[in-house]
Amino acid sequence: MNETILIVEDDPSLLRGLKDNFEFEGFRVVLAADGQTGLRQALRAKPDLMLLDIMLPGLNGYEICRLLRKEGLDFPIIMLTAKGQEADVVLGLNLGADDYVTKPFGVKELLARVQAFLRRTRGPRGARFEFGAFVLDREARTLTRGGKLVELTPKEFAVLDLLTRRAGRALTRDDILRQVWGMDVFVTRRSVDRCITTLRGKVEEDAGRPRWILTIREIGYRFEAE
Repeated sequence: MNETILIVEDDPSLLRGLKDNFEFEGFRVVLAADGQTGLRQALRAKPDLMLLDIMLPGLNGYEICRLLRKEGLDFPIIMLTAKGQEADVVLGLNLGADDYVTKPFGVKELLARVQAFLRRTRGPRGARFEFGAFVLDREARTLTRGGKLVELTPKEFAVLDLLTRRAGRALTRDDILRQVWGMDVFVTRRSVDRCITTLRGKVEEDAGRPRWILTIREIGYRFEAE
């Protein structure tokens, strides 16, 4: 395993602990303790994944995330955030972050999240996406289950297409609205919720306890791939 992890965190004890754990797992680790250094390291090292604290001296995590996405860098960014900061998380996700972990967190949980992201990044991004008994064919714009067609509306297909392209990544309702509905002024976040509800009815065994399309409280949704 030769992947590079960039960790931007101003708490020295947490930074040291994360470095030791990720190096033990075989990662190459690059560190930064302030925002300006973190941005420079990201632009220079182009890591495979970035762990980014929100509140940093010099330059905060939001601005770092915005600038990196503006530069066209698409590596996964996982935000490290304190409890009770749902609004901050939504802002970060809308600026291009992929997911978040709430402090205090378990290192094993964080390692598992990072490894899952990297597996998806390594994997092929073809026209077909398979989950369970389902096959999503992006070119034919069809969803089948065990070879049988599952009828989807154009919006349901577009939402499922978006979620599966970014499997494992948290998407806010605003992000889904922007990418699926575009500039249509007659839709609201409730349109996303209604579409997710009907979509779950078609792909989940138990829509009340979804396996694939998970709700992230106060934020949005995530497709949980196998």
